[in-house]
Amino acid sequence: MKETPYRILFLEDDPTIREVLTEYMLVSGYQVTAAETGDRALELLEKQEFELAVLDICVPGVDGFEVLKNIHESGKRIAAIMLTALEDEQTQVKAFNLYADDYVIKPVSPIILLKRIETILRRTVQNSMNERGQEKGLILQEEAFCAFYGGEKLPLTLTEYLLLHRLWQDPNRVFTREQLILSIFNEDYIGNDRIIDAHVKNLRKKLPVPCVKTVIGVGYQFDGEAAGL
Repeated sequence: MKETPYRILFLEDDPTIREVLTEYMLVSGYQVTAAETGDRALELLEKQEFELAVLDICVPGVDGFEVLKNIHESGKRIAAIMLTALEDEQTQVKAFNLYADDYVIKPVSPIILLKRIETILRRTVQNSMNERGQEKGLILQEEAFCAFYGGEKLPLTLTEYLLLHRLWQDPNRVFTREQLILSIFNEDYIGNDRIIDAHVKNLRKKLPVPCVKTVIGVGYQFDGEAAGL
């Protein structure tokens, strides 16, 4: 741990869960500020600085998604873990589209949650403190479904991230549209394969460098040199 404890905002309306997990985080050396409602969490975000937010989704007032959205739109470097009993795929996708760094389903072992917190802080905070702004090139954080360029998080949707990730994994390979669809959607997508062109167009608008190349008559390829790799 660093000399000054990492500051965690913990949004949880269940008093037992809030008390138990807060105690574990405090014992582990974190500075924890708990909130019972989403509105209170928003107030705390305005008044205090945090390195991490652990957010339940279904809470009184504004929900955890609104708090997560506020964190992202504020531009503050606050990592976010969604801690919730909601385990359906749609809710998880929504969380990652709102730039959550992790998604943990309750009930959760306090020890496991602490390990997830440690991992997220090591990746998102310590890298930042070690002059993240001086990092060059495109960086993908696969566990969090996030991409960074020059230390700045790119505002990618989940589909855009998955498309970029597939190309980035194998920069010497040219992918057809069909191959990319199978990689992103598996067997679930039914429709015109030109949907990939639309996603590539949107992805290119958000990438600061032209690292997604069109190979005429075939498909797309990742240009590692253009990405600074």
